[in-house]
Amino acid sequence: MRKQFLPFALPDIDESEFAHVRESLESGWITSGPKTRQFETEFKKAVGAEHAIALNSCTAAMHLALEAIGLQENDEVITTPYTFAATAEVVRYFNAKPVLVDICPHDFNINPNLIEAAITERTKAITPVHIAGLAANLDAIGAIAAKHNLAVIEDAAHAFPSTYKGHKIGEPLPYPNVRHAVCYSFYATKTLATGEGGMLCTNDDEIAERARIMALHGISKDAWKRYTAEGSWFYEIIAPGYKYNMTDIAAGMGLAQLAKAKRMWRQRSEIARRYNEAFAGIGALQIPISSATEKTPCEPCQCNCIDTEGQHSWHLYMLRLNQQELTIDRAQFIEELKTFNIGSSVHFIPLHLHPYYRETYGYLPDDFPVAYSEFNREISLPIYSKMSDQDVQDVIDAVLSIIEKACARVPSSHPQQSVHVADVKVER
Repeated sequence: MRKQFLPFALPDIDESEFAHVRESLESGWITSGPKTRQFETEFKKAVGAEHAIALNSCTAAMHLALEAIGLQENDEVITTPYTFAATAEVVRYFNAKPVLVDICPHDFNINPNLIEAAITERTKAITPVHIAGLAANLDAIGAIAAKHNLAVIEDAAHAFPSTYKGHKIGEPLPYPNVRHAVCYSFYATKTLATGEGGMLCTNDDEIAERARIMALHGISKDAWKRYTAEGSWFYEIIAPGYKYNMTDIAAGMGLAQLAKAKRMWRQRSEIARRYNEAFAGIGALQIPISSATEKTPCEPCQCNCIDTEGQHSWHLYMLRLNQQELTIDRAQFIEELKTFNIGSSVHFIPLHLHPYYRETYGYLPDDFPVAYSEFNREISLPIYSKMSDQDVQDVIDAVLSIIEKACARVPSSHPQQSVHVADVKVER
């Protein structure tokens, strides 16, 4: 039994973040300024985008992207019910309609086979969500968008530093007629954490220009430079914009986090490997897929989503319970983990189950049966780079102990984990 509670998530903070924040405080430049511009420059290089606009949230990024493509009242945006509130609520900001499409059972991502049936004359965009950091089927989604002249606005809140078929999430789609943007989150629990923050990345010059203007009150150009030696007091408001800019304090944290992003990813990947090795072959558990190890199409939908070249960001480790094999349900499993001083969570309560969407659109739980059934058996385990080797082992031991008491079909022995999280070393 652990003496201290293991939180579900913690940011990986060290002296490098303090140094950047201290520099901002000492310089007097604590709102959007030179560190914000530097963070944008370094981040766009990291993800292969032409433009990056640093913002105060991923929600802001998605809102600005939809505004930039001209979303209007009564338009429609196709997305998934298996996501956090922000993905759909930004559509409602325009009094437009989020049209939900069910997920693939193997990876929780939107099922591309169901997208075309949801397209109408009012559809303007598709917003795929790369759940947990495993990329959605961008080939199929991009092809559908190109065929129907739709924009693709990727919700990449979980997807740094994910890749799809060898390409970074953030790179442009190979369809010239598809307007495209990728939106990242730097919330406290994310793979790159600035406390609050986000980034809009795109290769579309018009989206980038419009988003940068609308992010700071609709001021025409270089608003942040007004108080610099080369700036001017004069400015013009060309549209009723928003207050979505990132501060230099947050950007400084982002620069520090970006410098150690590869090390943090490798440590999360090692935790996922250890979890998979410990839980594989247990009938009561279904481990998340790792794209590099999967060779067959998704069953039963045969969507061919699986990308054998993809890189999972491992923002989340989404374990599933085969409850027919257990004498306890998901809620009891979570409570049992707490008795071991282990934190956990559930990702996500599907949108159509929330009162607002039920009451606005009349959804029933079985309207999206895959999302509903998979939600009811999902539990997210801790997976973050500040976890020690013993933390990881404590989680494994707790899960196996709960399973042993609740299920008689647990193998009597489990392979030893030969590589420890603390052993993962990467040059920064």
